[in-house]
Amino acid sequence: MHLKPQLLRGLALGAAMLGLAAPHAEAQTADKKTAISLTGNAYEYKGNYGSNFWDWTSNNYGPGFNLNRYLSPGVDLGLHLGYVELKGSQPGFPRNFFNTNLATGNLALKLKLNNGKILKEDAVIQPYLLVAPGLTYLSREGTIRGNNVEGNNMLFDIFGAAGLNFRLSEGVGLFIQTGQHIPLGANIDGEPNRDEDSFDDRYLQHTAGLTFAFGQMKDEDKDGVSDKKDKCPGTPAGVAVDPNGCPLDKDGDGVPDYQDKCPDEKGLAALEGCPDRDGDGVRDADDKCPDTPGKAELGGCPDADNDGVIDQNDKCPDTPAGVKVDANGCPLDTDGDGVPDYQDRCPDRAGPASNKGCPEMKAEAKKVLNEATKYINFEFNKARLLPSSYPKLQELVKIMNEYPDYSLSIAGHTDNVGADAYNLRLSYDRAASARTYMLSQGVPAERIQSRGYGETKPIAPNTTKAGQAKNRRVDFDPFLTGDPNPAETKYGAAPTISELQKTPAGVPSVKKKAPAKKAPAKKAPVKRK
Repeated sequence: MHLKPQLLRGLALGAAMLGLAAPHAEAQTADKKTAISLTGNAYEYKGNYGSNFWDWTSNNYGPGFNLNRYLSPGVDLGLHLGYVELKGSQPGFPRNFFNTNLATGNLALKLKLNNGKILKEDAVIQPYLLVAPGLTYLSREGTIRGNNVEGNNMLFDIFGAAGLNFRLSEGVGLFIQTGQHIPLGANIDGEPNRDEDSFDDRYLQHTAGLTFAFGQMKDEDKDGVSDKKDKCPGTPAGVAVDPNGCPLDKDGDGVPDYQDKCPDEKGLAALEGCPDRDGDGVRDADDKCPDTPGKAELGGCPDADNDGVIDQNDKCPDTPAGVKVDANGCPLDTDGDGVPDYQDRCPDRAGPASNKGCPEMKAEAKKVLNEATKYINFEFNKARLLPSSYPKLQELVKIMNEYPDYSLSIAGHTDNVGADAYNLRLSYDRAASARTYMLSQGVPAERIQSRGYGETKPIAPNTTKAGQAKNRRVDFDPFLTGDPNPAETKYGAAPTISELQKTPAGVPSVKKKAPAKKAPAKKAPVKRK
């Protein structure tokens, strides 16, 4: 039987498709790019005359040829060509027979299980699955119930198979395979009475074949070891390698000689193959303290207190963390007063350690502050300063400017005449008034604190006018900024203005008459505040 032009066109189409794929493919094996297979095939028909599937006595045989290209470790692409003459007759009706020639061309996608994940790529036994759509040319002769059923068709063919390849050598393999062809709409036996299924007539194909791979050895890095055997692909040009294609490593430290800065001494990869006896990350050749773990930035020498000065040069080895030090590792003392800066409240002005490194306030300045209360006067029953207070307040401003490391506490007090809440508010307001004046003269707000204690902290009995006069006062106490407020140290915490503003309803915030006992109520004494 001769192949028809339609079949030749189908085979040409399959070959063209393979040709387009080939330039982008890789080798059929690690060193062989292309493979051809010669096959012998046994075919078993199933159709209107029954099924011969797996009946080896009714086999029809035909030759085959495959051309394959490697795409990846898990996928090959191939063109499979085959030819067979299927023969059959209807049982009990010897005059109903057919002789049908089938020529097939299938473009096969081979899914390999020896892909390096399931089995090694060079495994001896290599299972695979095949999906291969293609074309079938059918040429039929036969007779059905005395009628001639000759016919020719070009059909779309669906072919799927499973197989095993046996690796005989690097370039030769033996494989066996079984699959089924379903030429859609085929009428292999010529029976005109058919149902609407397009895959009634189909056939099995059992295959055995030899595969021959050919091509040049692939050696991308040009080191003389094929890529398949090369355990170190990508070796730079000119580097000497061992039989596995890996760069030589004379001292066996895992760093190849061409990258090893100490090729005759076993070392660490992190240090370019050089040794590090003390394990501090500094190679011995660069380590100023090679037997004592240290810091890279200090030449490999230790620094226990982390001040940047190595222990052997550190005259103050226990400096607290974060403290700035001099070249000897001792804390800085900018003002040279013997108090290190990190403990010195006044690092830029010399002072004794007893005063936290700050200058001590002179006795005459303390005296002015202590006696200032005698000269600060207010309008009757008000928080407005009398002009006679200004000279003394100016002196206080001068002292604050001379001693910038000090803050000032201003505490207001009253006698016990009148309502408690009113006295408390008045003491606050008077202390605040003195503070406001000093702020207006340039003293920073954060250096003056004012509070009021009302009548709660007398310094003399309130039973006499002289005692009440002493209790109506404003105290001025200097203290180092950052130290506890001396007023709170002496008197305890005072109510804040916000607390006064939350005075419950019904509590008077102005002067009220003194409460009566047995006599009728009378007005509170006046002109005593």
